[in-house]
Amino acid sequence: MPDAQLFRILQEQEPDFSEQICEGLDFKDLDENAIRVMRERYAEKQHNPRFLALDNHQILSDLRLLVDGKLTNAALILLGKRESLRRFLPQATVMVEYRATEAQIAFDNRVQYQDPFFLMIDALWHDINLRNKHLPIQEGPYVFEIPYFNEEVIRESINNAIAHRDYRRTSETIIKLYPQRLEITNAGGFPHGVTLETLLTAPSTPRNRLLADVLSKTGLVERSGQGIDKIFYNTLTEGKPEPDYSRSNDFYVTLSLSAAITDVGFARFVESEQRDGERLSAMEIHVLGKIRDGFPLRDSDKKEVKKLLAKGLVEKLGRTRGTHYILCKSYYDYADRPAEYLIQRAEWDADRVFPFIEDLLTQFGKVRMGKFFDLLESHMTQRQIRHCIQKLVEQGKLMTEGTGASMRYKLPKEKGARVP
Repeated sequence: MPDAQLFRILQEQEPDFSEQICEGLDFKDLDENAIRVMRERYAEKQHNPRFLALDNHQILSDLRLLVDGKLTNAALILLGKRESLRRFLPQATVMVEYRATEAQIAFDNRVQYQDPFFLMIDALWHDINLRNKHLPIQEGPYVFEIPYFNEEVIRESINNAIAHRDYRRTSETIIKLYPQRLEITNAGGFPHGVTLETLLTAPSTPRNRLLADVLSKTGLVERSGQGIDKIFYNTLTEGKPEPDYSRSNDFYVTLSLSAAITDVGFARFVESEQRDGERLSAMEIHVLGKIRDGFPLRDSDKKEVKKLLAKGLVEKLGRTRGTHYILCKSYYDYADRPAEYLIQRAEWDADRVFPFIEDLLTQFGKVRMGKFFDLLESHMTQRQIRHCIQKLVEQGKLMTEGTGASMRYKLPKEKGARVP
């Protein structure tokens, strides 16, 4: 059995670290200010002002941070004084590294945060926000600003890292901050049942259930599975690249967030549609992005596509195997790319394309797919070109030679290339 698979199995069988008793931890090791913040947050989130009048023992007991007179690891992580965290759980530290460029290996500055999490999260956001910038966006008579780093996204990403990390491992949570990118790495792979493909659909099981439960009841995190929705939703609606978890493995989760606004038109499009209609879900925004970028749609995306068709946000083109989707015309208007919309809508079939292909191959004998792109991409999309070439191969008007990246296309033998 591979080590990674064995490690996942062992993780699933481990008890909740956060609910285990932290032997030796005493009330004098807890930060009174952190307890006050937790009390106020809980009372506000639960609409229970009477909670404010309870003594500390009762509050900790009600939240299961105190069990049979003993404090749990969750109490230490959320409420422990700095010196107590250093003594009992030094790996609960969060390190923030600043670099002026992404090419740098060495950091320009490094700050260590080792405080109770109810106090640490505000300090982390405050310091990250000091380096934040905003881009003003004009959409008709409306002007809205898009921050490089969205507060909800950053807070939720840090909250997830704290709630889901593996505290049995001695490495700290690392936040790397660049001018236009932020990266968070924490120990432990994805929670059981979550993969790169199911981030937005799988119901997650928190690795530290008690810790996540307290964070949820006090309003620091969303209910299980909704935090990741907020991260994707806010990022994509701001016209930024999708949150990138691709560097994660069985031992670490790494999230990369880009501050670059790569598609202002998409931000305008979504802002306008949601101002005039109902709010889109994170999955709907995710599928809109996949359709925009030409990524293949999975079976799990079909439900969202049906909703988007009903809302008039996407258009269905082609038939049978050639069926595909594009964003509606208003997106291309907001993106100032009307010609691209017309090209996407154009009904180019294999018979109309063949004379151009035939002339190219008569001149050059055999070519790779890239040559067809060079010839036709001013009139067709790459997807349309591939579809037409495949049709011509199926009809026997073109032949293939080789496989994969080395595949070349040529005319049947009786056609041949012209002899100079």
